[in-house]
Amino acid sequence: MTSTRTSHAHFARVTGGPYPLLVAVFVGLLILSNVGAVKLIQFGPVITDGGAFLFPLVYVLGDVITEVYGFGAARRAILVGFAMSALAAVTFLLIQVSPPADSWPNQAAYEAVLGFVPRIVVASMAGFLVGQLLNAYVLVRIKERTDEGRLWVRLLGSTAVGELADTVVFCTIAFYGVITGGEFLTYVVVGFCYKTVVEIILLPVTYRVIAAVKQREPSYAE
Repeated sequence: MTSTRTSHAHFARVTGGPYPLLVAVFVGLLILSNVGAVKLIQFGPVITDGGAFLFPLVYVLGDVITEVYGFGAARRAILVGFAMSALAAVTFLLIQVSPPADSWPNQAAYEAVLGFVPRIVVASMAGFLVGQLLNAYVLVRIKERTDEGRLWVRLLGSTAVGELADTVVFCTIAFYGVITGGEFLTYVVVGFCYKTVVEIILLPVTYRVIAAVKQREPSYAE
């Protein structure tokens, strides 16, 4: 006979509490990271983009939301982030094409930094959507098998899958052909490794945040 394992994974209901604040910070970090990603930065032989400073925190918060509230709530936060990123891109485009005042000489500078670059915008949004949805899906699937134990396994496992997909999609769409050969491969590998290492370093903080949010959600233990 084949026995069926029943999952006892808990998830809180989205009825207010910390959830709106978590989503607001999640979206804010995402938009800031997208703006920063337009600049390539280099430390010695290492090339990455400006989004590297904050974007790992987007995944940390995504993990917190998924762990506490489940895939449906995480998907809602991801779609809100996706929509706000699209709104930001359209807003920057409208500002770019609007005629500058005669006394304002910085149109070229604006276009260089915040100008609408379709390739970067599409890359950023596609990478985010694919990576975050995979991250949330994998975390929930692992939790259904591990229940409340082995939090580190689902945090690192989901991040590895999500960050890999995000990095490959973004780098390929945004910079393939612009950065070529070994330099492109280095860009992809460094981006993925850096984000994953940051997740590992922040594990103690992630544990504390998850514990605090669970304590403030009475429906989590139901």
